[in-house]
Amino acid sequence: MKNQRLPLLISAFNLLLILFIAAKPSQENFDKIRVKEFELVDKAGIKRASLKTENDGSVIMRMIDKTGTIRIKLGADENGSGLVMLNNSTEVGFHAVAKKEKTTLVLADKDGKKREY
Repeated sequence: MKNQRLPLLISAFNLLLILFIAAKPSQENFDKIRVKEFELVDKAGIKRASLKTENDGSVIMRMIDKTGTIRIKLGADENGSGLVMLNNSTEVGFHAVAKKEKTTLVLADKDGKKREY
């Protein structure tokens, strides 16, 4: 009988351990996540946004529609930053560039006429 207690105790301990692990919430919080590229995908697994560092050292964020067309692009490097927003024809609707030498803002109306500021 004593020889059967140890396996029984070990089995009971393992069962309690499994129940404890299963009851623990699966959501984890991290203080820091380090990656070279981050992709956001929809339910179908299609990439809808990305944030990554390019080989030239710049950082680029792209937001993509469900057809795979880039609609918003935000970038930054040591020279400055820029933001482009594209319309349904993938023409520039809004383009802002901020650099030390020059900052520009380009707006396009519904007819595609562009104004630079």
